[in-house]
Amino acid sequence: MDTKKRFVKNISVLISLILAFVLLVGCVGFLDAYTERITPHEAPPYIPQPTEQIVVSTYDEFVSVILQLIMGHEREAQIQFHYHDDDDIQNEIERARNEILNEHPIGAFALADITMEAARIVTHYEIDVVIDYTRTEEEINSITNIVTQHHIMTHLLSIMSGYNSETVIRTRLPITVYDINSFVRDVYYQNPRRIVMLPFVSVEVYPQDAYSQDAYSHVGADRIFEIHFEYTAVNANMLPDMSDELAYNIQRSAELVDGSTDSERLLSLVNVLIESVAFDDAAPVHSHGAQNWAATAFGALIHGSAVGEGFAMAFQAIADELGLDSRIVLGYFEGRVHAWNIVYLYGYFYHIDVAMARVNGIETAILKRDVDFEEMRYEWDRENTVRCEGELTLEDIMDPLIYDEPDDIDENGESNNEDEG
Repeated sequence: MDTKKRFVKNISVLISLILAFVLLVGCVGFLDAYTERITPHEAPPYIPQPTEQIVVSTYDEFVSVILQLIMGHEREAQIQFHYHDDDDIQNEIERARNEILNEHPIGAFALADITMEAARIVTHYEIDVVIDYTRTEEEINSITNIVTQHHIMTHLLSIMSGYNSETVIRTRLPITVYDINSFVRDVYYQNPRRIVMLPFVSVEVYPQDAYSQDAYSHVGADRIFEIHFEYTAVNANMLPDMSDELAYNIQRSAELVDGSTDSERLLSLVNVLIESVAFDDAAPVHSHGAQNWAATAFGALIHGSAVGEGFAMAFQAIADELGLDSRIVLGYFEGRVHAWNIVYLYGYFYHIDVAMARVNGIETAILKRDVDFEEMRYEWDRENTVRCEGELTLEDIMDPLIYDEPDDIDENGESNNEDEG
């Protein structure tokens, strides 16, 4: 009995040893046999997505959908057109193509071509549209919609003061290429503190067939104007830094102006320019706004030399900085291209020509009336310019004993002094 028990016990120990050995050897073998396997990624087979069909039932809807595709710069689309006259469908498709390419501004501006093929599907037509562009999506998205004339002026100011090379606007305003050029000039002459130089401008109109260069009115037409700005007198990349330099010099010149009244500041401003800017007799001036440094505020305040237009622009820029009411007049003096300023002072407007004050003396061209300037052979657009008929003279503001400056006078020349009898 003891022998049997010992035998069973020995067998159990032996089995335990065998199991332990198998487990140990198996784990080591498993670890020794470990390898890293990388399975290449296989893309699932391409399953084309069904084309989303656009459903229209009228010709106007059909055209409108294609125009929307163009605005989104889509290149292909399928349109389900519920059209019931089999004989006319091709004519209608061709009519839509011609209208979009030649009459709609966005089509005329952005497209090289557009093809449309129709297939009869029982109750409707499936029209495959393929659009070929001449413009990028960014160019289409950059179009600015203009509603009012004030809007176009503020837009041009932003573009011109940023010295961008072009802008594209879309509008129904009754304006022409001639008007665009006039707006650009007005923005320049009204903002001498922000714009260094007047650019040369070229304008393209879309659609071109709907516009005549000789026609100066085109009421209600939806058109796109592509406006390009060019500078020949300077590298356009330099203009932002030059604009900062001009702004600094305008501020510095304004700090030199002293006086406690508008008349004193006005006279001081004239003297500041006379003392710091020379009249450039050699500078050629053939037209207003020509890209000539002598005709700019930059030329006057940084180069220290200018012709009449440069003096006028510098005066205007500093007057704006000081809060004085002034505007620029473009005209002629003794038959030559010239520019000067008109100022508003105590209820009246007066002519001020700082350039001629520099050449001939301050008393010859400051605080003058229309009749005075006419006698001196000045010419300007009288019909569209405020009338200068005040009685104030240079002597009045130079000698306070002669002229007792009013406290408050409105634009009609009426005094608002409470103690005036």
